[in-house]
Amino acid sequence: MSVSALKSNGKGIQGPLVLVILDGVGLFKGKDQGYPGNALDLANAPTIKGLIENAPIRLQIQAHGTAVGMPSDDDMGNSEVGHNAIGAGRIFDQGAKLVGKAVASGAIFSDERWMGFIGTKDQPGAALKPKEDGSMPVVHFMGLLSDGNVHSHIDHLLAMVRKCHESGVEQVRIHILLDGRDVNEVSALTYVDQLEETLKELDPSGKNYRIASGGGRMNITMDRYDANWPMVEKGWKTHVAGQAPGFASATEAIEKYRQDQPGVIDQDLPPFVVEENGQPVGRIQSGDCVIFFNFRGDRAIEMSRAFTEEGFSEFKRDPEVKVHFAGMMEYDGDLRIPPLYLVPPPEIDHTLSEYMARTGLKTYALSETQKFGHVTYFWNGNNSQKFDENLEVWEEIPSDVIPFEQKPAMKAPEITAALIKALKSGEFSFLRVNYANGDMVGHTGVLQAAIDSIETVDKCLKDLIGACEQSGATLIVTADHGNCEEMIESDKKTGEPKKKKDGSYSAKTSHTLNPVPFVITGAGVENFKASDLSDGGLSNIAATVLTLMGYEVPEGYRPSLVQPG
Repeated sequence: MSVSALKSNGKGIQGPLVLVILDGVGLFKGKDQGYPGNALDLANAPTIKGLIENAPIRLQIQAHGTAVGMPSDDDMGNSEVGHNAIGAGRIFDQGAKLVGKAVASGAIFSDERWMGFIGTKDQPGAALKPKEDGSMPVVHFMGLLSDGNVHSHIDHLLAMVRKCHESGVEQVRIHILLDGRDVNEVSALTYVDQLEETLKELDPSGKNYRIASGGGRMNITMDRYDANWPMVEKGWKTHVAGQAPGFASATEAIEKYRQDQPGVIDQDLPPFVVEENGQPVGRIQSGDCVIFFNFRGDRAIEMSRAFTEEGFSEFKRDPEVKVHFAGMMEYDGDLRIPPLYLVPPPEIDHTLSEYMARTGLKTYALSETQKFGHVTYFWNGNNSQKFDENLEVWEEIPSDVIPFEQKPAMKAPEITAALIKALKSGEFSFLRVNYANGDMVGHTGVLQAAIDSIETVDKCLKDLIGACEQSGATLIVTADHGNCEEMIESDKKTGEPKKKKDGSYSAKTSHTLNPVPFVITGAGVENFKASDLSDGGLSNIAATVLTLMGYEVPEGYRPSLVQPG
């Protein structure tokens, strides 16, 4: 069904509308409440704090759990589901929930995709048919080993490994990417132990079902947005070529790396391979089957391309292999990456961008590389194409390829300059921007760097407010999820900040379950007031944008956070 043009109600603002998304900046208690790890609270950030405390319209909205399509309110939000919700104006079941349902119901295992890939003893798929040389394929699983439920969940992996055993798969190898980002920073062995226990149960010999290689998620394999292809190449050399330091087990590798590099956290651990008699136990070879069990797409696309793309040229694939490859989900619907996937993604239609394009409104989307896909692809409902080339302008500021804590400002100043230029051009009715700092620097666990990042963004926001005043623009400031406001782990029983044996605080590197700010200021805001909604969330923002701009909200959209008055 086609999307019709929006209808004006004549009650909107007169100038442009700017939406600022402070990635990873939630609301949480601060030092006055006994919590010393809130980067926003600790930062000298008068502009952001002033908006939160004094903006004409100021709210707290939900950005996690069921408010963004996750299975429960115990599940963190993330930038992908957050931007989906903002851009779609509705709540769609997301990766974790879709895959969780498919695994729990067994639907994934009866689907033609799984049957063609693994099959059963009676109906063999590619994994159960001999290779050209007569040997049997090995089934390899690759993905993030944790229960963070942002990129993956260990329960999905264990269910598939069990199903492989039930179906008669002789050899399974698992290539584990260590988390420490969406879960506790040094929790890797918890998940390794859980996996090893299941493998031993299925294969008491320890020879047929085993861990083959691994490394930290921010060290190998899981790059995104073409920011650091050498990181992906390092993953290829580890999982495919077996070229990484060898250990007798994953546990030995993790313990040795921690001993040799005091303070290293899981996401940064170097690559390793598990060896026996000096040889890797599970290199990925031609004719084998590979399942990337991450359901979230951004950090799975590049390795998927390396396995499936004809004419791939980002790095030399040495050795080159031709495998049967499947992703847990389709990571890019437009580019069909990967060609085979096990669980279909949510079908998101009628996005805010499409409505605006059909109405003839010219829009502008901006971020640096690390979040560019969020204000474009995810915002547009997992669609990498524009609805109208003449009406949509996308601008990407290339990110630096260095650890974020080393330059916490990231590209915020350059982003601000580009946004102000676009605003002053007078071309655009609606402008959206993502400042990645609160999320990307927050994930490092380095509190001072996160504080510095907030202070940079605060200065940028001050300049932007000045430009909005000069241009007669209205400004919305919000966030897609929490992160940097809660950078120290809390004891689950007492709620007190958790300390390590050496007396230092235990860093929290994951997203949070906290609400996020939603404030409106600038021209015309005096003509609106907050709506009386008890369950406001990110999916209400699209209707709010349209209400402010004076357009009737499309049927099916979640209600606006504001109303004329």
